[in-house]
Amino acid sequence: MIQESIIVGENTEYPLNGLLTLPEKLMDPAPAVVMVHGSGPSNMDEKIMKLTPFKDLAEGLAKHGIASIRYDKRTFAYARKMAKECPTVRVETIDDALLAIALLRRDPRIDSDRIFILGHSMGAMLAPRIDAEGGDVKGFVLMAGTPYRLEDVVLRQLRQAGSSKSALKWIVRLEHRLFAKKFATLYQMSDDDAKKKKFAGNLSLYYFKEMGQRTAADYLMDTDKPALILQGGRDFQTLAEDDFEKFRELLSGRKNTVFKLYPALNHAFVNALCDDILKTSKEYGVERHIGEDVIADIAEFIHDNA
Repeated sequence: MIQESIIVGENTEYPLNGLLTLPEKLMDPAPAVVMVHGSGPSNMDEKIMKLTPFKDLAEGLAKHGIASIRYDKRTFAYARKMAKECPTVRVETIDDALLAIALLRRDPRIDSDRIFILGHSMGAMLAPRIDAEGGDVKGFVLMAGTPYRLEDVVLRQLRQAGSSKSALKWIVRLEHRLFAKKFATLYQMSDDDAKKKKFAGNLSLYYFKEMGQRTAADYLMDTDKPALILQGGRDFQTLAEDDFEKFRELLSGRKNTVFKLYPALNHAFVNALCDDILKTSKEYGVERHIGEDVIADIAEFIHDNA
């Protein structure tokens, strides 16, 4: 395995540190993936406490002859600057993913016709849109994604937390009522009004409105590019019995679509420890790594469709 430091968006307002990971013995141009983060600030490894999903995937895929780019998310690298703005998902995620794809295409060691987007969580929600808005990649690997709108997932997670045994459940139930009220008229608002109304922190309601115009499933139905949809059976952030099954239902007639469920794995695709959304510190606070079964399934999909 070879790792090279790169800059995504060099000479732009938001240059981002990243790593290009290449297979050790590279005889011909290699297929490659661009990794797109989940929600919130995150470094290039997509570090979640003691877990490093993108690092695990990059190093594992390199052993299967697949290159990758991973990079710090803009809200991580420029936290203070971004906190003063109300970014859209385009500013936060899409623009940088497009720059990363373009960077791969310029590298002669990469087969420019065999680039895939690997999106995790919210990154999986955005991967087909990134392709539609200029990525023009070969296919998609969607890990722990959802065919629902982001606000629907937020409200469901609050309902889950509100039904737990935690002493915090009453606060969470109050938050659910507050956010449900904010979202109730989201798509009747003008863009200007949605931009003025705050959701939480530096996010406006326009962040949700703009993203919710079309879901990942909507974008996927407009293309026949290969898609691998992966889900952990003990994921409490996106749900096997809901999100994954809804993908199966909506995309049942779609060609070039593969579904993989891993019953024992969580949202980060490592073995789960607990099943309570309010116990994320316990769930992600113990070091574990993505197993070869997941990495091999992704590699097989890429090689079969490259």
